[in-house]
Amino acid sequence: MKILLLGSGELGKEFTIAAQRIGQTIIAVDSYENAPAMQVAHDFEVINMLDGEALDRIVAKHNPDFIVPEIEAIRTERFYDYEKQGITVVPSAKAANFTMNRRAIRDLASKELGLKTANYRYATTAEELQLGVKAVGMPCVVKPLMSSSGKGQSTIKTEADIEKAWNYAVEGSRGDVVEVIVEAFVKFNSEITLLTVVQNNNPTLFCAPIGHRQERGDYQESWQPARISDKDLYEAQDMAEQVTEALGGAGLFGVEFFLTDDGVYFSELSPRPHDTGMVTLAGTQNFNEFELHLRAILSLPIFEITLEKAGASAVISASRNATNPTYAGIEKIAALPKTDFRIFGKPTSRPYRRMGVALVHDTLETPIEEVVEKAKSAARLVTVHS
Repeated sequence: MKILLLGSGELGKEFTIAAQRIGQTIIAVDSYENAPAMQVAHDFEVINMLDGEALDRIVAKHNPDFIVPEIEAIRTERFYDYEKQGITVVPSAKAANFTMNRRAIRDLASKELGLKTANYRYATTAEELQLGVKAVGMPCVVKPLMSSSGKGQSTIKTEADIEKAWNYAVEGSRGDVVEVIVEAFVKFNSEITLLTVVQNNNPTLFCAPIGHRQERGDYQESWQPARISDKDLYEAQDMAEQVTEALGGAGLFGVEFFLTDDGVYFSELSPRPHDTGMVTLAGTQNFNEFELHLRAILSLPIFEITLEKAGASAVISASRNATNPTYAGIEKIAALPKTDFRIFGKPTSRPYRRMGVALVHDTLETPIEEVVEKAKSAARLVTVHS
């Protein structure tokens, strides 16, 4: 099968590796050359994916069997036409179109399905943001409607923060949508990602829940399994199945939830492998999240997903701007027991950019806090240089 991968970051790279292992052909697409997935794909294209005509040209040129989006900044409304041409859009044109924009997915979850979410409003100007903040109260969180990895996200605690939050959100927005969502702050005990695998002809499956910690809206560490009560897990699985069924199609979804004293709140959804799910590269499951996504796409039956080990991932971040960055300390992390790492191969770095990840595994009996601390310590051994 021929797969056109739209977005070629670290998640796309691992997906490409999984696809190569079972003989699939990958054409990697991104807005810059030498993106991580391009380094391991059969072919690549460099275009602005918000340019609908450019997108049409490469789809016509390669005539793929599948289109697999990996990022938000895509002219997703074109996907409906590609489906009419007989191309499978992953998970579906509707799912990709809805989830690339926070307005569509939040309204689906809250208004159509009645799932429990934070109180929220939308704003297209700084003045509308002020009204939204007044409606939901402070503290509150502001996010661009189109962004990922925490870009443009900030917390408003005082009136003085509102204009700064608006400007930061607009700067961090992907795509050409100048609009933000402002959410009431949910007093949560923890956050989880529930990787949900929707199959074409078999039951929906769930991975063991993944816990994670964020800074600046971007994950820093993730761990599997996360602690969660049976009641909360059942509630999260029910919500995840409702929203993925409404979106349609097959593939792996990363569904995020807040766990509170008041139960489970739906937060966000990604129709693809999730950054926090990189912990599965530590061998925590019988299939990692990229293999699960691929198998679901290709309608290869997945009998079960089993939790094999406890694991944690910790981000290796850059602290400076650099072209063709180099890495120090790799030999130190390589010498550690039950530890592995990935360097993504990004051609440039900037402060806080995710450049790699440290991976640690241990037995299921090992306290997960110990595994997380080992991953954090391992990640600190590697530094990114110009």
